[in-house]
Amino acid sequence: MADNARAKKLADLIREVVAEKLLRGVKDPRLGTHVTITDTRVTGDLREATVFYTVYGDDEERAAAAAGLESAKGILRSAVGSAAGTKFTPTLTFIADALPENAKTIEDLLDKARASDAAVREVSSGAQFAGDADPYKKPGDEDDASA
Repeated sequence: MADNARAKKLADLIREVVAEKLLRGVKDPRLGTHVTITDTRVTGDLREATVFYTVYGDDEERAAAAAGLESAKGILRSAVGSAAGTKFTPTLTFIADALPENAKTIEDLLDKARASDAAVREVSSGAQFAGDADPYKKPGDEDDASA
């Protein structure tokens, strides 16, 4: 069992090697410059690596990039193996990162909140307070009320 520092170091190396190989070594047109490696995680036993990626483009380009990554998996694993120099080269699993979709959802929710705040601000602009201007009792007021 490897320690977490070694797994993190290997994950960083895999991210760099895969990104560099996609940029310069793989000739697949589906994997052009619009694929970005966002994160890599390696299991504690250093046997499996999960590579997260994003694709700049529409759903068709995302599907094409996923197919391109699956077909280039062997080449990428060989590059990782030669760069890592470990006894066992981890298997690579590619997962599309949901970060852009999550960011879009959060941005939409923030826009709704801003619109709601603006509506409340507009409604309350001419409103008056429900009570007196100074709703707190003062020490002299209790004497006046009991008399």
